[in-house]
Amino acid sequence: MDIKELLGKTMVSFNGGVGCSEIIFTTTDGEKYKFYHSQECCEQVRVEDICGEMSDLVGSPITQAEENSSGEDPPGVTQEHQDTSFTWTFYRFATAKGQVVIRWYGESNGYYSTSVGFKQVS
Repeated sequence: MDIKELLGKTMVSFNGGVGCSEIIFTTTDGEKYKFYHSQECCEQVRVEDICGEMSDLVGSPITQAEENSSGEDPPGVTQEHQDTSFTWTFYRFATAKGQVVIRWYGESNGYYSTSVGFKQVS
């Protein structure tokens, strides 16, 4: 599912935050959208940081919904990489109230995915 599906939708709540392995958004229409990682064996994926106030995404339509991934450390971030493979995934959201960037970090031994999934769950 493409993250742009959230454009124009208004959130009423969210569950999850830094250190979590999933975040769930609920819309005014009662729809739920889940950001997650399907855990396998030898990898770990979690929300590493949130820049901005998640409450800015509630009560106002989403005007920006973008996803970017990188295998390089972002500027100003030094992460001690324990495994051979890692991925940073950034989700950028905006409403009239403000912008939020959710930064996910995934690491593995190189044989397992470190991607973040996105799907509608209801």
